[in-house]
Amino acid sequence: MRRRNFLTAATGTTAAVAVAFVGAAPRVDTSDVIRLRNGLDTLMELDDTQGGHEGLERAALAGAKEALEKQKLGATQRIRQRLFSVAADYTATAAWSALDARKPGHAHALLDKALYLAGMGQDPIVEMRVWNSYAMLAHQRGEHTEAVDSGQAAQSTPITKRDPFFASLAHARTAIGHSSLGDRQAALRSLGHAHEALGKAHLDEPRPSWLAFYGPAELTAMTAIVRDRIGDSAEAEAASHKALGAIPHQFRRNRALATARLALAQVHQRDIDQACATASHAFELMKGAPLPGRMRSLLGDYYRDLITLAPDAAVAQEWGDRYRAEWRRT
Repeated sequence: MRRRNFLTAATGTTAAVAVAFVGAAPRVDTSDVIRLRNGLDTLMELDDTQGGHEGLERAALAGAKEALEKQKLGATQRIRQRLFSVAADYTATAAWSALDARKPGHAHALLDKALYLAGMGQDPIVEMRVWNSYAMLAHQRGEHTEAVDSGQAAQSTPITKRDPFFASLAHARTAIGHSSLGDRQAALRSLGHAHEALGKAHLDEPRPSWLAFYGPAELTAMTAIVRDRIGDSAEAEAASHKALGAIPHQFRRNRALATARLALAQVHQRDIDQACATASHAFELMKGAPLPGRMRSLLGDYYRDLITLAPDAAVAQEWGDRYRAEWRRT
């Protein structure tokens, strides 16, 4: 389903999302499934602007709990199966929130549960979503071989055979894993597969709201990550600029991440002044919202490389002061 604002009262607060979970009819049928899926769309809108946080995770787990409770009362086997699928999607959303907040142990437990529920719901889309998240989690843990394995598991799910859009994301995630291992050829090969698959996809087809972030702009942002990790910093900088020119403005968190990636590519080319100015813009993009743990970590990586390459530069010291102030604020 395309992203839609079903809850017109929702203005970016988790409290508004809770409205989607009350007042359900006692009879469990398709309308309950639709209502719960609409709540998922609202949660993904919240994630796009604020990133993963505790309130989002709580709301997602509340949705999963309601779906499982209603599953026991489902009018038909088909309705019960669809409710398992919805519960899996909500649990995967909670896992994603924990992943974005860099709570790896908690994220892993939620992903395990989401994969189980996806099996119960016979939902290959959620299964692919979970393997995609497993790949990201493995990267956070520094388990890059496992990240590649998870990306390849995502590639093997049935939905990637039916829709090249999903295949593209799975290949891109695998490319990042290869680049983290320093395997240049494999990274570029997977990246090529990702671009080829996306070129075959019908971009306007309806798909789940959690996938709304992905497309040519996000693939370009992921290309920047791969290029920087294999030492092609100039190509990474060009890809980051291109991505930022195309990522929709409502994806504030993703734009801030792409901005931090641009700063990394610039600092790796010893363009210290420009890199610091770029990295500071990431804070401006997230103004008014806490920095998600994943972004904190990325900016920490930038600061580490900055002081390694230019320990005595005044602009580096000034940026470090800003970084510490922002860290305390959020």
